[in-house]
Amino acid sequence: MPKPAPVVLITGAARRIGSTIATRLHGCGYRVIIHYQNSAADAEELCEKLNVIRADSAHSLQANLLDIDSVGQLAKASITQWGQINALVNNASSFYPTPLPNATNTQWDELLGSNLKGSFFLCQALSNELKKYGGSIVNIADIHAHQPLKDHSIYCIAKAGNKMLTKTLAKELAPNVRVNGIAPGVILWPENGTQKNDEQEQLIKTIPLQRMGSSEDIARLAEFFITGASYITGQTIAVDGGKRLN
Repeated sequence: MPKPAPVVLITGAARRIGSTIATRLHGCGYRVIIHYQNSAADAEELCEKLNVIRADSAHSLQANLLDIDSVGQLAKASITQWGQINALVNNASSFYPTPLPNATNTQWDELLGSNLKGSFFLCQALSNELKKYGGSIVNIADIHAHQPLKDHSIYCIAKAGNKMLTKTLAKELAPNVRVNGIAPGVILWPENGTQKNDEQEQLIKTIPLQRMGSSEDIARLAEFFITGASYITGQTIAVDGGKRLN
């Protein structure tokens, strides 16, 4: 009897980078659980596309990562879906400016919750399952965990915590579970359209490779961490075209 295909849960996987990661890991033979919060139509569309390629290989689950009970329910439903979880990609994230004079407690809770708190408690809820299968966790951080972005202090604080989450859990979950991180640079422009074309051009000029990256760059590294990095843990790799060299 053939061994069942491994299962990966990817948070925030209905769109953008999360969708690309889900599609790539699915192409590697993984069954994928696509978490979403509000993007139900996008999650369902992605599931349908992947299930056409391979039947019963993609499933979507809704959860609010700011709510601990919802995080626990997501973990339980993910395990129940196919009876196992082999890998977790903490990709879900909120991103917007919070200038100090106008920053609010609600913004703090949302940005810390989506970028750090939800990831921590999801790792907690799935840790025993991942240990059982010698699993892997990939946390999506940001180069702004290292290089502060003006007027985005709360977001940067959250992503710095995300990087430390990778280090601490790599120690705590070893030797059974590997935990690594990815720090994207300029991969996709924010959807809120706050950056004008000339600002985008100026930003690209500061990148040694003189171009943006792509979602595929992030997905390829996520694949490597999960499937090919058997002796790497606790590392966060910048995928930024050399931006951190400036």
